[in-house]
Amino acid sequence: MSATEQISIRVEPTQNSRLSQVDFNNLKFGQIMSDHMLVAEYSNGRWEDISIVPYGDLTMSPSMSALHYGQAIFEGIKAYKFEDGTVSVFRADKNWERFNKSAHRLQMPEVPQEIFLDGLKQLLDIDRNWIPSKEGTSLYIRPFMYATESALGVHPSISYKFIIITCPVGAYYSKPISLKVETHYTRAAEGGVGFSKNAGNYALSLYPTQLANDEGYDQIMWTDALEHKYIEEAGTANLIFRIGDTIITPHGDTILHGVTRRTIMELAEKWGFQAEQRRVSVQELIDGIKDGKVTEAFAAGTAATITHIDRIGFEGQDYQLPPIEGRDFSNKVLSYLNDLRYGKIEDPYGWNILVK
Repeated sequence: MSATEQISIRVEPTQNSRLSQVDFNNLKFGQIMSDHMLVAEYSNGRWEDISIVPYGDLTMSPSMSALHYGQAIFEGIKAYKFEDGTVSVFRADKNWERFNKSAHRLQMPEVPQEIFLDGLKQLLDIDRNWIPSKEGTSLYIRPFMYATESALGVHPSISYKFIIITCPVGAYYSKPISLKVETHYTRAAEGGVGFSKNAGNYALSLYPTQLANDEGYDQIMWTDALEHKYIEEAGTANLIFRIGDTIITPHGDTILHGVTRRTIMELAEKWGFQAEQRRVSVQELIDGIKDGKVTEAFAAGTAATITHIDRIGFEGQDYQLPPIEGRDFSNKVLSYLNDLRYGKIEDPYGWNILVK
């Protein structure tokens, strides 16, 4: 379809819903998929055959391009259910914008808003009973796209598949986390693809993360590729610090510009804090913990939401952060976002996208 064409989605309802098999009081992250998925095909320069079908396995050629050359991107979004049953998606328009930035960098076609957002709304309407309502739970949404051309040879694929799947989830992290500052392995370099949400960024993180796990840490604190002096991300999430009365997050093209990170920094400014996106050195952080200027440190992301950091390991020594109960900014923003996303308070910014 072109940008000017009206979207038409074929719907094939499932004949065997798995909803009754779900224990909504014991949701593990990413383990149980909802009944339906949205699928769209790209070939001959256009999107076509857009459909919502029962969730199921995919068939693919062994020579499929994505398996060999890594053209694969994704996003993470959450939907919530208000007390009155209203379904809301949090800032999915920003995820759509970032998805297409990732697509552009990996030489993949952009997905029109009519497919990404309107298709998502229709999918959520069909599977609205899969959206849990208990606080701390949500419906995790995974849009993704991968190259499907069946041919070997390093070049952009001529065909792609775009899919949205969903799953009811509880918390990604159930407790505060510990981080090890990584000074050898690298997540991303200047001029690379660190700002995009592509599959390769996560594949290369697995081995060094396991090494950190073996040392007793939950995740890695990534540093810059050139000198390993500047902080970038925390495993699968952005990092935010409170140093004095300033809310600071690392910034640069090697860092994924998270929607949750963006939201928190916008709220910090609205609440009268000085908010800075800039380079943060490991030494500045360690010195700030030592002298008491760093009073809060947390990971922020769609899956992680806001996850407190209790200790940071650097060059064989652990540095303990202040008690979590005294962290007024991060606790306030977490409470505010929870109330906003569950529809308990007014949404003055139009961040909740309602599914009619």
